Amino acid sequence: MTRRVFVTGVGVLAPGGGDAPTFFSSLIGGRSSIGLLQSSFASRLTTRIAASIDFDPKPHFPALRMTSLDRYAQFALVAARQAVADAALAFGDELRERSGVFWGTGMGGAQTIEQGYNDVYLKGQDRVRPLSVPMSMNNAAAAQIGIEYGIRGPVLTYSTACASSANAVGEAFRAIRHGEIDLAVAGGSEALLTFGALKAWEGLRALALEDAAEPAASCRPFSAERSGLVLGEGAGALVLESEERARARGALPLAELVGYGRSNDATHLTKPAVDGQVRAMRQALLEAGLPAAAIGYLNAHGTATPVGDVVETAAIKEVFGAAAARLPVSSTKSMHGHLMGAAGAVELIVALMAMRSGSIPPTAHLRRSDPECDLDYVPNVARHGVAIDAVMSNSFAFGGGNAVLVLRRPEPHSHMPG
Repeated sequence: MTRRVFVTGVGVLAPGGGDAPTFFSSLIGGRSSIGLLQSSFASRLTTRIAASIDFDPKPHFPALRMTSLDRYAQFALVAARQAVADAALAFGDELRERSGVFWGTGMGGAQTIEQGYNDVYLKGQDRVRPLSVPMSMNNAAAAQIGIEYGIRGPVLTYSTACASSANAVGEAFRAIRHGEIDLAVAGGSEALLTFGALKAWEGLRALALEDAAEPAASCRPFSAERSGLVLGEGAGALVLESEERARARGALPLAELVGYGRSNDATHLTKPAVDGQVRAMRQALLEAGLPAAAIGYLNAHGTATPVGDVVETAAIKEVFGAAAARLPVSSTKSMHGHLMGAAGAVELIVALMAMRSGSIPPTAHLRRSDPECDLDYVPNVARHGVAIDAVMSNSFAFGGGNAVLVLRRPEPHSHMPG
């Protein structure tokens, strides 16, 4: 027996917005949050662009707690609080036992790790901050969310590079669907805009070239002029509930999560494969019980790398067949950058809000199309008044891992209080 799973709350902290409505409005307006880094080390970088957040933790945390939270965990708690508030959720003892946290991150407490290295190797200090280990560990954010709400069920962390938070949401979906728990706070966070991390990405030669005339336009997915990805930071959180739990408390579902596909390319650590992406998309559609033609919008992985965009385009064509030509596809990374471990959750929320509003965010800076990328990428300007009953969000990661999620509009009776 499987159960239906609903999204009842969302939260976002990302380049372009400190909450989900503000963030989505920025995307619909086609506003890029990519720009020149203002960090003290920016002059030592070859690639000086990123999508950063102007974030002050002081209004969100008491001074003592703030000292025990890496930036990525701060992001996680802010997004989770928004999602719980959006769901109008109160945790009682019974619910705490039947709830879980499923969180994704690629690099965990990157800021804390870099500070420790600086203290030991550059400054020659004999000690680092006492809380360096619990602040930097990859499961710190999930643990902090669990502490925040007294959640006593599974508190799990997924670190699968760019697919981390998509996997986290998908695994939370499965746990609720199969009766292990009734509710989950799921999502991901990332804060890796450190000198060391940026230098490592420079070494990989995957970052976009800086557009000297217009730095904000440096990330150009599916464009003939694309040159690579732009790193970002942020967090996205969703509250997922079983139908029974949501109805019992009279929650109004935002969407129904109906499909989750996961696969592995098993071919290369950094070069994606069409076959793996196809299998993940087909698995998600199969579980959702939907034909490909039912999807009204697809939020693409769309990193703007020369190989990645061509591979994803080919995979979409194989899965959607004739319907691919009519499918609106966009990469919002063109405006908020690649949020790495947070990307899957944030972009799923973008797809959810597009479905609810009927407004599809564009792929920005798509001025000259690549002939090999010939789908409807909603270039440059948002599209409004679109009837959308189901959406798909793709996350394809280094390591060869693929995660695909499908949402559909709740049926009218799903809005009825129990």
